[in-house]
Amino acid sequence: MPSLYLQLFLLITVLIIAQVSADDRTAKTYIVRVDSESKPSVFPTHFHWYTAEFTEPTAILHVYDTVFHGFSAVLTPFQAASVLKHPSVLAAFEDRRRELHTTRSPQFLGLRNQRGLWSESDYGSDVIIGIFDTGIWPERRSFSDLNLGPVPKRWRGVCEVGVKFSSKNCNRKIVGARFFSKGHEAASGFGGIVGGINDTVEFKSPRDADGHGTHTASTAAGRHAFKSSMEGYASGIAKGVAPKARLAVYKVCWRSAGCFDSDILAAFDAAVNDGVDVISISIGGGEGISSPYYLDPIAIGAYGAVSRGVFVSSSAGNDGPNGMSVTNLAPWLTTVGAGTIDRNFPADVILSDGRKFSGVSLYSGEPLNGKMYPLIYPGKSGILSASLCMENSLDPNLVKGKIVICDRGSSPRVAKGLVVKKAGGVGMILANGASNGEGLVGDAHLIPACAVGSNEGDEIKAYLSSNPKATATINFQGTVIGIKPAPVVASFSARGPNGLNPEILKPDLIAPGVNILAAWTEAIGPTGLDSDTRKSEFNILSGTSMACPHVSGAAALLKSAHPDWSPAAIRSAMMTTANLLDNSFNPMLDESSKKPANPYDFGSGHLNLDLAMDPGLVYDLTNNDYVSFLCAIEYGPKTIQVITRSPVNCPARKPLTENFNYPSIAALFPSGSDGVSSKTFYRMVTNVGGSNDVYTVKVDPPKGVEVSVKPEKLVFSESLRRLGYYVTVTIDSKNLVLDDSGAVFGSISWVDGKHVVRSPIVVTQIDPL
Repeated sequence: MPSLYLQLFLLITVLIIAQVSADDRTAKTYIVRVDSESKPSVFPTHFHWYTAEFTEPTAILHVYDTVFHGFSAVLTPFQAASVLKHPSVLAAFEDRRRELHTTRSPQFLGLRNQRGLWSESDYGSDVIIGIFDTGIWPERRSFSDLNLGPVPKRWRGVCEVGVKFSSKNCNRKIVGARFFSKGHEAASGFGGIVGGINDTVEFKSPRDADGHGTHTASTAAGRHAFKSSMEGYASGIAKGVAPKARLAVYKVCWRSAGCFDSDILAAFDAAVNDGVDVISISIGGGEGISSPYYLDPIAIGAYGAVSRGVFVSSSAGNDGPNGMSVTNLAPWLTTVGAGTIDRNFPADVILSDGRKFSGVSLYSGEPLNGKMYPLIYPGKSGILSASLCMENSLDPNLVKGKIVICDRGSSPRVAKGLVVKKAGGVGMILANGASNGEGLVGDAHLIPACAVGSNEGDEIKAYLSSNPKATATINFQGTVIGIKPAPVVASFSARGPNGLNPEILKPDLIAPGVNILAAWTEAIGPTGLDSDTRKSEFNILSGTSMACPHVSGAAALLKSAHPDWSPAAIRSAMMTTANLLDNSFNPMLDESSKKPANPYDFGSGHLNLDLAMDPGLVYDLTNNDYVSFLCAIEYGPKTIQVITRSPVNCPARKPLTENFNYPSIAALFPSGSDGVSSKTFYRMVTNVGGSNDVYTVKVDPPKGVEVSVKPEKLVFSESLRRLGYYVTVTIDSKNLVLDDSGAVFGSISWVDGKHVVRSPIVVTQIDPL
């Protein structure tokens, strides 16, 4: 009998242990926001307090004390719930994984040597840009410190050493480098995505195993590199937007494993303490879904940076052309979409009936030399994986010696070519689906291949369907410069409206983001595929990831030329001077629809640096303005404190979002409203031009909308540098016809004969939440 009790006791003990270890397995990383003011004086540091009252020292990954107060730690749900009950804890949220938003461009921005912005700012040599990305390949020519002056004295950062990265890898160009892996490693250890840092493909150091970070760093601030090209494409001189700016590298993303919020927040903390002037972050949530600001570490970290005078540039995301796909929406972030440049890499598909279809390619191997090959479309079978040319989906007996038509989607574009090659195919035509429309990007294919738009793809498939013996060839034309029209809004560039607060127009502006040549890592070939053994000093990439560092470099030049400008003033200068016309002097087009684009696509327009240097007037914002905005969108004091660090009280009379001093205007009317309704907006401009300037207003009202501005004239003087004005937007629901995007668009401009200070106006009707 006792043995039965003993067996039961042992069984219960085993079950309890199993339950405890199951609980342990569900442990996750949480980011905990603590009210730092409430630390008892008995604890010498916050770390002592956190480990005494909240969790074990071994569970803590990062302690945050600059842009955010609190810590990240590995906790079970039970522990997290108990931490949340602590009176000093304002919020706790789970660590999440984010994704990267993957050189004629400086010329295309209006930057010419020895004229305008580049000469006036000594190319930004006193400015430090922090790059949050996959690290850097420091030996590239783009990061030489030849003829650069000493590191700015105010720099407080370090050069962290690690695998294949020593202190010698920093110089007067790369002034600091750090890596952040604790969040990534903790996620891996708890049933996470990957098993820690895979040292066969990664370096536990600031060295870049992926290429993305090297590319974005050199786009923002690469030195002049002569005779640069990618396998012969885009040859010429590669240079960043601010070639003399200094770089501080913060590796927060790991090859094939994304970037974790807890590590990103730690990087913001470090970068602001280190003394960067600009932060460039080409990272976002993906899927076009945005968390509220108080649950979004990029928004929280960026607020801490901007409130201390650091400009933060972020990518809008690559989920276009779908509406409401834009991410990184906080009004203190500068959110950048992508446009094309006037350089392309055309290739033609030539069919046996003589028809020619144009596409793009960066293939640099042996050409087909006009030889015709049989065509095949595996998707004809109705099997989805075969139509997408997925791994092991193609029958070598059918594909051998043929040019294969593959549909775009589900697997990397270059990987499809590899599948075709393995099955014995001689070439590939990569056809867009309806969702990508006519938007094309060049890829460094490992097989003769050409990407075509969805209309061309449909026509080629239709021809093959009615002519089963059809043949084709692909003709590669290299690099073509002077393409018109350009810029065009890239079809992948994420679009408005802003899904969190449609009162703020996002994206803010667009910059070059298609087929951008910049430095590349030695660790991997230009396609990023493991099987790509080619080495290339430069690579050509597309994405809002590439557009964001153009704006970071531009901000460095503006900061260098105007050291007293706030991050909001720098953004305002870029937005109010942005271009709306392409190089054919027609309104900018949308690549996916081939129709004129609108502010949901491009925000205020395409970055024009020459004009941004001297904008005339700027719309400035202070920390108090941001707090008023958060009160206006009905965040409570505790919620606001999660973002701002210091306690706030919202005024008894709720502020209005209409009075938030943003350089663009979005008027939202309830969709059920009948008859005439109006909204009034207040804006304040600061004169940064001459002293006695007089500006008059020019209104271009949206169709069917009345816009009045009071006063219509702004008279500045030596003593009067700031003036306010009111804009009243009036609609009559009988006359208001919204376009396909659900809005109508116009603008107001202040003009003094030299400057045009333009703000877009968006008018829409939405159901109140």
